[in-house]
Amino acid sequence: MYSLDVNFLKDRGIQPEPTASSKPIPRGSMTPLVIGVVIGLLLPGIVGGLWLFLQQQNAQLRERDAQLQAQLDQLKIGQKKVDQLNKQIADVKAETEALASVFNEIKPWSAMLVDLRDRIPPGVQISSIQESQEAAAAPASSSDASANNKAAASTPRPTRKLEISGTARSFDDVNYFLLTLQRSAFLKPDETQLVNAELVSNPNKLEVNIPNQQNQSAGRVTYELPKLVQYKIQTNLSDVPASELLRELDRKGAVGLVTRIKSLQEQGVIQP
Repeated sequence: MYSLDVNFLKDRGIQPEPTASSKPIPRGSMTPLVIGVVIGLLLPGIVGGLWLFLQQQNAQLRERDAQLQAQLDQLKIGQKKVDQLNKQIADVKAETEALASVFNEIKPWSAMLVDLRDRIPPGVQISSIQESQEAAAAPASSSDASANNKAAASTPRPTRKLEISGTARSFDDVNYFLLTLQRSAFLKPDETQLVNAELVSNPNKLEVNIPNQQNQSAGRVTYELPKLVQYKIQTNLSDVPASELLRELDRKGAVGLVTRIKSLQEQGVIQP
């Protein structure tokens, strides 16, 4: 059998519209799609690489932190050793200064007795020398610890007092002896004073044997000697450091103390 296919549009000169599937796609319209696919593929890789980089940086930072912590621990150990050494140095310095202050406050009795001997007038005799100490006044209390420490450091030492007793031929001799003592470098001139002076009978007696005509002892005559002035002088030892009395100490024979103080001055422990 035969089929009849009649295209009325073609016979009328009308061309059918092409379908969408048959229309060609321009090449430039594929670029955004390609770019999107590339970005979609690269983005996870970039994120993964960045994560690995950050992990590596964190590992390096942790390692660096561990090294710094180890160095800090070593520095702390070293600081403790330095603190211990500084404490030992401070202790030695304090002991040295205390020893130096002891030497600087010594007033040798041998030198002071020589000084007294050189100042005694011919008509004066010393029968006794007594030394005593008078406690210094306590500093006022304070709630501030630093103020208390400063007050304790500046607390004066006990005052060393001397009481010189004896006899003299006259009051003038006693006054002259007092004046010479006030010029002594070992004593405080303003605190050297006469506290007592009075006439007393002379305890010494003069006994003379009187022979008779046959050169035989006929008897013994006792004569009373002139009265004496009994005196008492009180004074305080000077606060002048021994380092400032080196010449006087050397003249009075305290050579050992002078040598020690000069050695401490050469070492810088005592300021010359």
